[in-house]
Amino acid sequence: MSFYTSLSGLQASQTDMSVISHNLANVGTNGFKKSRAEFADVMAANFSTDPFKQVGSGTVVKANRQEFKEGNYTSTSNALDLAISGDGFFTVQAGGTTGTLNYTRNGAFQVDTNNYVTDTQGNRLQVFPVDKDGNVTSFGNDGLTSLQLPPTSGTPVATKKVTLDINLSSTATAPTGAFDRTNMGTYNNTTQTKIFDTSGNAMTLTNYYVRKPLPVDSEGNAIQPADGSSEWLVYSYVGDQRLTRGGSSDPLPMTFNAGGNMTFPTGAVTFDNFTPRTSVISQPLTMDYRGSSQSGSIFSVNSRTQDGKAVGLLSGVSVGEDGLITASFSNGETAALGKVAVATFVNMPGLRQEGNSYWEATGMSGAAKFGTANEGAYGAIRSSTIEGSNVDITEELVNLIAAQRNFQANAKALDTSSQISQTIFNIRS
Repeated sequence: MSFYTSLSGLQASQTDMSVISHNLANVGTNGFKKSRAEFADVMAANFSTDPFKQVGSGTVVKANRQEFKEGNYTSTSNALDLAISGDGFFTVQAGGTTGTLNYTRNGAFQVDTNNYVTDTQGNRLQVFPVDKDGNVTSFGNDGLTSLQLPPTSGTPVATKKVTLDINLSSTATAPTGAFDRTNMGTYNNTTQTKIFDTSGNAMTLTNYYVRKPLPVDSEGNAIQPADGSSEWLVYSYVGDQRLTRGGSSDPLPMTFNAGGNMTFPTGAVTFDNFTPRTSVISQPLTMDYRGSSQSGSIFSVNSRTQDGKAVGLLSGVSVGEDGLITASFSNGETAALGKVAVATFVNMPGLRQEGNSYWEATGMSGAAKFGTANEGAYGAIRSSTIEGSNVDITEELVNLIAAQRNFQANAKALDTSSQISQTIFNIRS
């Protein structure tokens, strides 16, 4: 009987060492949760057994219990590296829309070739759909959807109006010679404004400002206007195409009174339709200089606006503590894409380990309860953070030494039983 008792002890110690070895092997595995072996004594007895004469029959492995305390957190530079501070699991789905759901604490997510957010195994992160204000529109199992990042945002809008508020210097000297946009000596100042065609392609509107020379008398002296006014000429180009007004390519005159206030043009100026190099569709363009002035200070642009818009390209993703995922685009737009679906269970140790830091719901764990982060029992989401293993190397090494001692003690007991049996066999009658 002592042979089997010692043998059960050896097997228990070996199981304990196997569990500890598994923990140590995964000390660097993101989202890994350690386990501990639990044992129970074996007693052979019935209703007539004298409790004072009971002798145990060894031990048995009762459970390999998982411990779900949080691991250490490591900061990263990837906004899609996510961690849950508190209880809960990320929900991922394999096989597109028909695969089974798995749960993980490993939040090292990335974007695949189809713009789906996936983990390292290619399983898609599940989120709840939201409206434009970030409010969840569908909860529960039926609300889960795979997170896909949109590559673009918005509809292109052709530029129809450009507003410029500039200040021209009253001390500027009129250049000599005919205007030549390739010769900087033939104009005083220039502005460049990005505008868009009907397809959202960017173009450059360039305006050249030339101070108009004053008339001269017979002796070559400049004749100052009696009212102290001055005049500038504005040449406008889109790319290399000169803009016209009423079929004329003459420059736009801008006049200022003695106080530096603009007296002409008094309203917006409309150019003839032009066909951008980037498009086959012609478009009009209106310039509004109202608010511009002339003073003794240097040339400056006080404000500049245009009403066109390009299609926005995805430029970044951010994730809030509540799990709200927001995409930002190159045209300045943002879009709420969904909220990370966080799953909790009544009995987390009852989850079945699937490997690759995945767990699957069982009858012992209960069905998953889905919710959003930072609410109730659901932990907060930490972006640009990875949760590591919760294995404490020092603790595991101490446990390993203890398990080894237990193994040696049981082996010694087995050896002693063997020696006793051999002694008995050697007794001669």
